Amino acid sequence: MDFTKKSVNEIKTSGDLFPPDFLWGGAVAANQIEGAYLEDGKGLSVSDVLSDGIFGQILDKPDGEYLKHQAIDFYHRYPEDIALFAEMGFRTLRTSIAWTRIFPNGDEAIPNEAGLEFYDRLFDELLKYGIQPLVTLSHYEMPLGLVHKYGGWSNREVITLFERFSRVVFDRYGDKVKYWLTFNEINMMLHGPFIAGGIYPDQATEQVTYQAIHHQFVASALAVKACHEIIPDAQIGCMIAGGPMYPLTPKPEDVLEAMRKDRENFFFADVQVKGKYPGYILRYFRESNIDLDITEEDLKTLKHTVDFISFSYYMSYCATTDPELNEQSRGNIMSAVKNPYLSASEWGWSIDPKGLLYTLNQFYDRYEKPLFIVENGLGAIDVPNEKGIVEDSYRIDYIREHLVQVAEAIQDGVEVMGYTSWGCIDIVSNSTGEMRKRYGFIYVDRHDDLSGTFERTRKKSFNWYKEVIATNGKIITE
Repeated sequence: MDFTKKSVNEIKTSGDLFPPDFLWGGAVAANQIEGAYLEDGKGLSVSDVLSDGIFGQILDKPDGEYLKHQAIDFYHRYPEDIALFAEMGFRTLRTSIAWTRIFPNGDEAIPNEAGLEFYDRLFDELLKYGIQPLVTLSHYEMPLGLVHKYGGWSNREVITLFERFSRVVFDRYGDKVKYWLTFNEINMMLHGPFIAGGIYPDQATEQVTYQAIHHQFVASALAVKACHEIIPDAQIGCMIAGGPMYPLTPKPEDVLEAMRKDRENFFFADVQVKGKYPGYILRYFRESNIDLDITEEDLKTLKHTVDFISFSYYMSYCATTDPELNEQSRGNIMSAVKNPYLSASEWGWSIDPKGLLYTLNQFYDRYEKPLFIVENGLGAIDVPNEKGIVEDSYRIDYIREHLVQVAEAIQDGVEVMGYTSWGCIDIVSNSTGEMRKRYGFIYVDRHDDLSGTFERTRKKSFNWYKEVIATNGKIITE
């Protein structure tokens, strides 16, 4: 890991590392934590029919018991978990509302009251401890009914259904939730069209995929408009899967390839922050014979832009025009070439704290909008010791090194709203559909073979992160 004492010492002399109102906390998603996948009127979502993570087999309907169906049983145990988050001093918790708890099939005229009541209880429990909910409207939880009946986000009618869902939850929770996100990692439509957009991989041509993306842009803008109307004191942002693309070599072709791949992410923020399609993507559409149905009303709607930009950051990538290296990289996440200068996690994800500094500056230089790091963390195999405690010093090191780079960005003048560590309690991995890939400060006795007591245990990182929050980040310099 590339972390130097010089960097720490430079920051030490500059006063406060983080703003006094910095939103420290953690992040989870309904489909990875709640369980109770058919309780209280909930319908099936795209996540419920994936047998093995984001790229797993897609089932017509669940034909067995899968980890996500019960997950870590947060649906029934949330008071216990929130008490632990409060013990750590969380100022915010990022979670999502499962669309299928509110509209089980996605297109009902009347929302499911039992689902609405669950989130009332959840948000009330958070607010009891002074924890601000940060809520994602759509986090890989599209109703399966909309996939089967409409073809997912490829169908324009889904825009209206999403707007209805958004307005219902804004009306219901407007006095409780002041921070919102529209679509989680919206750019993952290019990589996981079923989980991100309800489109089967064999149907995800570029024409279909980009049309679905356009529908999500319009739906996101309508949600922003509704949020501003219904909860004028709230803020609503977009959410991007972040991570810079480095040229593998200084060869001009590699530099331009890195720019092109970076734009695959920037494109999604450009539309939601600037309210219009950038010229480079319009050129790509022309040259690729992609002809989208974009109405004049759509273009007006896109002018309703987000208040801030949130993003996930786990790794950086390398780009090259070398065909042999690109062929070897197929199957890696986003099919990126490995960086020979970086170490990797147990799942092969490059570890690059300085890439977070680079990403923060990239986004801020381009948009000059507040930024929120809503996912970052280390997925690892955690094994409790003879006392039942996970001694996860490796996780502490990982997060500390990334937080140092956040502090560096703040010194650069980047406006960073907060940091929510991903999977702050062990959850089912979205990428692999397993429990053994753990991110949390809290160990959950739940395993891939569906065994376990669901008992919660504080890891070593629990008390460390508690101290990070209590000192407003000062402990990262020690």
